[in-house]
Amino acid sequence: MTRIPIVDYLVLDPEPHLRAHECIDCRARYFGRRNACASCGGGSFADVAVDPEGEVTSFTIVGFAAPGIEVPFVAAIVDCHGTTVQANLLNVTPDADHVALGMPVRLATYSMGDDESGDEGIGFGFEPVGAGSAS
Repeated sequence: MTRIPIVDYLVLDPEPHLRAHECIDCRARYFGRRNACASCGGGSFADVAVDPEGEVTSFTIVGFAAPGIEVPFVAAIVDCHGTTVQANLLNVTPDADHVALGMPVRLATYSMGDDESGDEGIGFGFEPVGAGSAS
């Protein structure tokens, strides 16, 4: 069985982390492939590891979603020491009593299930610091 990250910027080994493309000229970071930097127009990028810990800078509790998506859940924007990441919060009760701006979080991975070949899809989110890992 092979573990396959759901996005190409999730790196599983040796420890799970995110990888961004950083502009050589201005150090702006992006998760998708770029031909040019949206900040300065530069065209050269280097892959850099994103800090796996950060803090919640914005969030919403999602109560309605497409059929088959379990609600409620928390969608958040996390500042990973200068790199902004959009992801769901895991291992947290989805209400305002358990989620707060400035809450410290860390990257967590989880199984999205196996395909017919037995390969396992791996997703990611962030969990409160001190919570158990989902995967």
